[in-house]
Order: sequence, then structure tokens, then C-alpha cells
Amino acid sequence: MPTIKPLRPDLNKYLKRHGLEKKFGKQLKLFQESPSHPSLNTELLEPKKLRIYSFRIDRKYRAIFIYRNGEVEVIDINLHYK
Repeated sequence: MPTIKPLRPDLNKYLKRHGLEKKFGKQLKLFQESPSHPSLNTELLEPKKLRIYSFRIDRKYRAIFIYRNGEVEVIDINLHYK
């Protein structure tokens, strides 16, 4: 089970502004239990050498994250098809 750092204030605002707080909480809990759960669609983004990953919040939004010092840090939340 990975440890997840608390979200930065700007990311919390983004979730609130787009009505994603509940969905994000649900997906984050699922991610903590099983980072490779099929409904998360967790993937390593290109270019792969940067080691930046994403998981699905819903069909439209993704959480972008990195592993740092044994912790997961969500570095962005954005539209998936932008």
C-alpha cells in the first residue's frame, strides 16, 4: 500500500471547482488498496524515462503522479483529452 502525500492547496481547489472531490477520494482509496486496479487505468506516461504516471478519476479527468522517496505525490489533475 503506497503512502500518498497530502494534495497541494491548488489541487484541492481544482477538485472543488470541478466537483471531483468525492470521485477523487474514491479513486484514491482504490489506488491505495491496489495501484494497478483495472478501473484506475494506471499508466506510465511518455516519455517513460521521466517516470510520471497517471490514474483515472473519471472518464474525463486524470491524476498525474510521481513516486518520490517511497511516497506517491499527485503533481497535477487535468483533463485527459486536452
